[in-house]
Amino acid sequence: MGIDVLTVATFLAAIATFAVLVAIYAATTVKDPMAKRVKALNARREQLKAGIVGTSNKRRRSISNRNEMADKVRGLLGSLKMLQDEQIKLAQKKLMQAGIRSKDLAFVVIFARFVLPVVFGTLIIVGVYLLDWFPQWGPLKRYGMVAGTIIFAYKFPDIWLKNKVTKRSHAVRKGLPDALDLLVICAEAGLTVDAAFNRVARELGKAYPELGDEFALTSIELGFLTDRRSAFENLANRIDLEAVRGVVTTMIQTEKYGTPLASALRVLSAEFRNERMMRAEEKAARLPAIMTVPLILFILPVLFIVILGPAACSISDSLL
Repeated sequence: MGIDVLTVATFLAAIATFAVLVAIYAATTVKDPMAKRVKALNARREQLKAGIVGTSNKRRRSISNRNEMADKVRGLLGSLKMLQDEQIKLAQKKLMQAGIRSKDLAFVVIFARFVLPVVFGTLIIVGVYLLDWFPQWGPLKRYGMVAGTIIFAYKFPDIWLKNKVTKRSHAVRKGLPDALDLLVICAEAGLTVDAAFNRVARELGKAYPELGDEFALTSIELGFLTDRRSAFENLANRIDLEAVRGVVTTMIQTEKYGTPLASALRVLSAEFRNERMMRAEEKAARLPAIMTVPLILFILPVLFIVILGPAACSISDSLL
């Protein structure tokens, strides 16, 4: 076919060398996943201090400079009559559940819903109808292409946010039973609730950075907010999990009625561990059905070629 074997071997060797270099770089530059999160939590601590003690002029200037772009977007959306309180609150809640602390980015998300359909819709309309990108397509296909692009561009910010929320929720769910076990140990050791949350955040920060981030922030809010119930409710609002809401309800009830915290958390931890085991068993039970299609399409044809290929070649040689 005109392909030099030496060139192909050199190309494959170059790819293998590059992969080895990338693997060495990834292995030698392992970063602490809690580094950025600790920095963000310290900034949150300073914000809470500033809200209670008083905000300095320097901090006011830094906050105003940081939120300048969000203010411009907010002003533009306000002039276009596109801001609704429920829409803003929902976007802010989704950003919190995705691990994005800045509430001002909610206006950017709403603005993206307006800008992306206009930009991509104009681009696809010009390309399909003026530049004739798909000359073999009929009018119905072209209309479907334009409509699908505009709808996808409008839904893209929501899809992106939902994907980040789902990934973060799954990461938190994995470490929740371990976190509850550590909370039980801390409660039985005599630590206060905020100290127990802080200790669990330090212990689980590297294994489950998302959960450590949320527990550390809850510990800070328990130490600075006047109403401890608000700190627990903020934890439930920041994580889109029914299990976390159950833990928050338990914590609020123990704070209100003085019931033993360790026994309640031990029961919840056992339930969450059983639930995690059931999810693992469910995935294992689905594995044979999932492997059926790759087995039929990729594994069995290769197996038939390896087994029947030599016999077919021998029969062909004997007949010829």
